[in-house]
Amino acid sequence: MFETLSEKLGTVFEGLTRRGALTESDVAEALREVRVALLEADVALPVARDFIAKVKERAVGEHVLRSIKPGQQVVKIVHDTLVETLGSDAEAIDLNAAPPVVILMVGLQGSGKTTTTAKIARRLTDRQKKKVLMASLDTRRPAAQEQLKVLGEQTGVATLPIVAGQGPVEIAKRAMRAAELSGADVLMLDTAGRLHIDEALMAEVAAVRDATDPHETLLVVDSLTGQDAVNVADTFARRVGITGSVLTRIDGDGRGGAALSMRAVTGRPIKLIGTGEKLDALEDFDPARIAGRILGMGDIVSLVEKAAETIDQEKAAKIARKMKKGEFDLDDLAEQFSQMRRMGGLQSMLSLIPGVGKMGKEIANSGLDDKSFRRQEAIISSMTRDERRNPKILNASRKRRVAAGSGTEVQEINRLLKMHRQLADAMKAMGKGGMKGMLGALGGGAMPPGALKGLPPEMLRGAPPGGGLSGLPGLGGPGLPGLPSGKKGKP
Repeated sequence: MFETLSEKLGTVFEGLTRRGALTESDVAEALREVRVALLEADVALPVARDFIAKVKERAVGEHVLRSIKPGQQVVKIVHDTLVETLGSDAEAIDLNAAPPVVILMVGLQGSGKTTTTAKIARRLTDRQKKKVLMASLDTRRPAAQEQLKVLGEQTGVATLPIVAGQGPVEIAKRAMRAAELSGADVLMLDTAGRLHIDEALMAEVAAVRDATDPHETLLVVDSLTGQDAVNVADTFARRVGITGSVLTRIDGDGRGGAALSMRAVTGRPIKLIGTGEKLDALEDFDPARIAGRILGMGDIVSLVEKAAETIDQEKAAKIARKMKKGEFDLDDLAEQFSQMRRMGGLQSMLSLIPGVGKMGKEIANSGLDDKSFRRQEAIISSMTRDERRNPKILNASRKRRVAAGSGTEVQEINRLLKMHRQLADAMKAMGKGGMKGMLGALGGGAMPPGALKGLPPEMLRGAPPGGGLSGLPGLGGPGLPGLPSGKKGKP
């Protein structure tokens, strides 16, 4: 997400930070480029104009221009202004009301409203242990109510039984009674959308709002629609009233204009962002973290949180014990690949590591991607148990058999075995010297060149001292809970 904007801003700031001194004209020129980058990212013109004005007012001053590192001061000012524009503080869904707390989901058709309803319901159930009831008020889109019912079955969240012939307001009132009788903590109402904003849509949503008095009214908008998303948000905010918004498909939005404009235009916070199609692909919207991602500073906190949520504690502890003994076989390597996939894939993880956002082209050219890891998993799964535990027995004939079974070439098997040997050596070194020795070896170049197929060594810098990046193959083992030192990574 935000790749285009991040890359362009990175280029601008790289030029600034290289200079030992800055003049007002240097800052003005850089801010003109920032303004162009914002507009190309589909940020609303008034928002871009106000943003540049705030940065210029704070950056053009004797304190900044004559500081020891004026370029870095300007970058910090841009970062702080980004955080302010995005909303300053993270705001979660507010459940501080008498149950059942009603959450009204509104938005246009195709924005991902129904799926987002199920995602939030699952999140509240799993993380906050709330009893949730979902109800679909969409009587217009074919099979909309059935879709929510199926999603409820997949997430383990109760849904209101479907009764044919009822209108949205009738369904909403029935859902309120059902939620009260069942002792539900939260009632989520998924309203109907339209392909465009019209009077009938607004009247219907307003009628449901008046009948249920929702504590939260969340607008779901597709971030890929850019400026249109902002226009939709503005209309709903004025006509219906919203308490916050949820941006969907943000993983496919390289521009980020909707996120930057939404808070400024509506005056309401972005509470959540959808980062994929899976029902757990939902993140809190934290302005400081998002600003860090946009400026290529990474988001270590989110990376550590993802690791903590997806790591299998028992498997992590088992691999950690083996690593202490200097053991690291191909089954362990396959588990690392699997864990990375559960965390959202390689690109999702790398985008959270400081500095990696500026190396997008180098990483792309390295051939290191999720597809290559899937091929390596296929190679490992085509081996016998003995071969996975003791790769040294893989002679030429065994390699040809594995290649045929996995649909790959012998050269790919050789590359996998080479990477495994290098990682196993690093694991053995860590077993002897602890995490400090491991990180020192990685940062100092002790790992042989090309261990990760050409991945730049700069990727490894910025790792938290406690090993918070250890879930990535080659960065210290199976994840936070399984560190040999018994310490968890700290953001």
